[in-house]
Amino acid sequence: MKILSPAKINLFLQITGKRQNGYHDLFTLMCCISLYDTVSLSFGTKRTTVSCNNPEVPEDESNLAVRAANLFFETLHKNEGVKIGLEKKIPVAAGLGGGSSNAASVLLGLNRYYGRPLTQDKLMSMGLSIGTDIPFFIFRKPAIVSGIGEKLEAYEGLKPFQILLVCPKFAVSTKEIYKNLNLELTKYNKKLRNIVFKKKVFDIKKHLCNDLKNVTASICPDVNKAKETLLSCGAIGALMSGSGPAVFGIFPDFNKALIAYNAILNKHSWSVFQAEILI
Repeated sequence: MKILSPAKINLFLQITGKRQNGYHDLFTLMCCISLYDTVSLSFGTKRTTVSCNNPEVPEDESNLAVRAANLFFETLHKNEGVKIGLEKKIPVAAGLGGGSSNAASVLLGLNRYYGRPLTQDKLMSMGLSIGTDIPFFIFRKPAIVSGIGEKLEAYEGLKPFQILLVCPKFAVSTKEIYKNLNLELTKYNKKLRNIVFKKKVFDIKKHLCNDLKNVTASICPDVNKAKETLLSCGAIGALMSGSGPAVFGIFPDFNKALIAYNAILNKHSWSVFQAEILI
């Protein structure tokens, strides 16, 4: 079984508080984009294993995909395993949710293979226990996400915008970025929380914001440089995704995005990807 495992971007991301257990409450609009890893599942083994074409990805039980498979089999009381293959195209540790997407794809694939014994809500609950982005990747639709990632509400105010993704060659630890976040200095003052997005079309000029951007940019100056480059190449708006350092630009059409893709690829050492928002 082969499953396409998409990346995500955050069209806005606000950190609204910190819990006693160390988790942060957030308020974010998330959507998948057409940049995919491929997850392969081979059945008939007693033990779950993982292999990956990217040496940065662990091939042991710390891998989120392995943890997801093990949790699935434990939940169904099955003494079985699965051989997981990961063909990575999504940059690692870039704020694009690749590892969480892979884990969600494993849960969805296993559930399909075994006759869908678990509901979507159950899969999302299981995913949350492994990683806070995993429920969104099981939901697989644009969504307003709040709490620590467990509250999702479908959002229909998006268009299939063209996206240009710029990834500086700098791995970011999400844990370290949150650790260095000063909630009192978050730039956007929670102004979006009171907006009822469900009935509103996303406004690129008003709504793009990310409370984590300044923290990441302080250790990776290419974040600001990538944003400026995308805007200078015709992006309507640009923003860092998640904890970064990947930065996306939103373009009005495919051709303008393609022209910018070629211009940026020829002048910089960054990884660049052209994609679109999946609605």
